[in-house]
Amino acid sequence: MTFCNHTNSKNLRKLLFFSERSIFSLLNQYQPLYLYTQKSTYVDVYMKWKKDNYYDSIEHVYRSIELRPLIALKNCIAQDPNGCIPVSAVSKRGLELGVPTKVARILRQYPSIFEEFIGPEYNHPWFRLTPEAVALDREERAVYEDWRGDLRLRLKKLVLMSKKKVLPLKIIQGMQWYLGLPDDFLKNPEENLDGSFRIVEMEDGLKGLAVVCEERVMSVLQKNAMRRGVWCEGSMEGIGFPLFPSKGLRLRRKIEKWLDEFQKLPYVSPYEDFSNLDPNSDVSEKRVVGVLHELLSLFVEHAAERKKLLCLKKYLGLPQKFHKAFERHPHMFYLSLRNKTCSAILKEAYNDKSAIDRHPLLKVRKKYIRLMKESAVILKNGRLNNQSVDNENVKLDLDLDSVESNSKEIADCSL
Repeated sequence: MTFCNHTNSKNLRKLLFFSERSIFSLLNQYQPLYLYTQKSTYVDVYMKWKKDNYYDSIEHVYRSIELRPLIALKNCIAQDPNGCIPVSAVSKRGLELGVPTKVARILRQYPSIFEEFIGPEYNHPWFRLTPEAVALDREERAVYEDWRGDLRLRLKKLVLMSKKKVLPLKIIQGMQWYLGLPDDFLKNPEENLDGSFRIVEMEDGLKGLAVVCEERVMSVLQKNAMRRGVWCEGSMEGIGFPLFPSKGLRLRRKIEKWLDEFQKLPYVSPYEDFSNLDPNSDVSEKRVVGVLHELLSLFVEHAAERKKLLCLKKYLGLPQKFHKAFERHPHMFYLSLRNKTCSAILKEAYNDKSAIDRHPLLKVRKKYIRLMKESAVILKNGRLNNQSVDNENVKLDLDLDSVESNSKEIADCSL
């Protein structure tokens, strides 16, 4: 009997010892919490879109689609040694410059930015920048010079969000407008990029931009949570997304219940390895939302055309229909349908100004939009002046007709 008790005690000590070892070895590995809590409980129901005039009225968001080709044409003129170009120099580059209509029409549509004159030969139309546009272009270049480090960091973060820390150059070129990078940023790598960037050959034969970074990069959400004291670096606890419900937008009860649980899930940073994630789990869904949140926080307007983000799917490890996340999380994102396009807007950027740093280029773009509005006034006044001249000519013609009629009557009477 004593022997059995001794044996049982010995086996119990062994069991406790190995259990203790396994527990401590698990803790020492610092495995992310999401490896052990992967499940899917999302209730897939239709989320009705609700119009919100506050976000639809953000001028620099809905006018961005008009401003982009205008800036491209402005750069063509500003970069010319003579500061002026014939319309033939850009008339066939509409697709390259993103101009949706005839180039000459766009140039004449903004007289407060582009000034038309007759060229030295063959009486062809030429264009130069107005003094106001020249001054604004100079201010824009100063921003690029003074904030080069900030722009470089935004580009670095975009690359670090990719699976292999490398993105094709053509993908980055498609994101330059949103990141606020000048057109020639990648054409001068020695001047604009630091030693952490590498130009590499990718598997599919494309040239790519890679980043080597040993430091841990924290997302905007992590920094804000740390600032509020609700999260510390290395913590495995979940971070909830800031929610900003639109007025009159109410979620169904089962969606609200799911969202409460979703907020408590572990947060997977866009810069962390996600290869062990189950793509059908709620944690994976939270990672997708985190990537989109971080992506929009890097952009100038904290918004982007939804279709323009589709090219990032493969490289950021996003699911096939990741764009549906904008619809499933209306408290975080707003989809604006203004200007015949669908733009995804990060709500936090327009409700908590201290949460996300304002892009240094935003102020300059707002000034360009002001010039665009001035152009509309100039064209309107020009049309009114033309109408008044036409009315005066009509009146003059009528007066001449009456004079001729009276003269004819007098002549008839004299006979």
